[in-house]
Amino acid sequence: MTESLESLRQKIDALDETLQELLNQRAALAHQVAEVKLATDPNPVFYRPEREAQVLRRVKERNQGPLDGETMARFFREIMSACLALEQRMKVAFLGPEGTFTQQAALKHFGHAVETVPLGAIDEVFREVESGAANYGVVPVENSTEGVVNHTLDTFMTSELKICGEVELRIHHHLLAGEHTQRDKVTRVYSHQQTLAQCRQWLDAHMPGVERIAVSSNAEAARRLKDEWNALAIAGEMAEELYGLQAVQRNIEDRPDNTTRFLIIGKQDTPASGNDKTSLMVSGKNRPGLLFEVLAPFRDQGINLTRLESRPSRTANWSYVFFVDCEGHKEDGKLETVLETLENAGNSIKLLGSYPKAVL
Repeated sequence: MTESLESLRQKIDALDETLQELLNQRAALAHQVAEVKLATDPNPVFYRPEREAQVLRRVKERNQGPLDGETMARFFREIMSACLALEQRMKVAFLGPEGTFTQQAALKHFGHAVETVPLGAIDEVFREVESGAANYGVVPVENSTEGVVNHTLDTFMTSELKICGEVELRIHHHLLAGEHTQRDKVTRVYSHQQTLAQCRQWLDAHMPGVERIAVSSNAEAARRLKDEWNALAIAGEMAEELYGLQAVQRNIEDRPDNTTRFLIIGKQDTPASGNDKTSLMVSGKNRPGLLFEVLAPFRDQGINLTRLESRPSRTANWSYVFFVDCEGHKEDGKLETVLETLENAGNSIKLLGSYPKAVL
């Protein structure tokens, strides 16, 4: 027979009580972990990207529903974030202002128990972490539609920070109106230049006569609507909520699979998690076959490249640095062989970091 509503609610209440007790037990254990670390190391590392990636992978692997694995992993992400805050309340710098996709990526990766700090430029995020004012930073590196973020790559040339993780964020752009917007009299639309490019076809079809004005960020575009009656903005849900806007049309991006990849930067090396990537810079004397010489060792060892970019080296005209992302950890035997081969060929190598592949 079907159970009564009251009986089902009593079972839910009992489960909630058990969950609450277990969560507090987990938090107490996390606090004990902090005490052990402090007793054995005067400068302990509390945040362990490889450990968190392993936990989240196991959550998804063992999940049997009815909640899907991604949803369950997000629950555990927030549980770990709250427990880590008992060990150390982390400060995470991001490319601001508040309400940007970079802040959304930071919260997706670290959970909501961290303090996020908005900064005005990518190099400022690097400096904030280098100075110790922030524990970690989050910066965009590439978009599936518009390509690489050159400023991020260029900053790695002079920074000693390491890549400790990555975040992939599905990007949805919404056409937004403010409280005072007169929608039948709109003459301009604000957004970041990359966002305008990602929504070009939709704007051409639906707003061909409206001026498109590029601003420093989508959040800045949303903020401007507070004082204007004849403008709309294109931004994400976080900016929409932060500035109290209304959606005129949702998901106006030209490609539904539009995704941006972000990097987590910090000072620590990350041990292997079992499913990792490695990023490095390779440069050499300009000569015929240089690019082939850089790529051949990866092919010979059967290592898959996930990204290859070139940037001016800034040391001489027409001299370039190759940025390479590949599968595997720098301590893997095959990748060690690749790095040794590249160095023996007279190339200069800078390891930017090995880190877990994005789980969420």
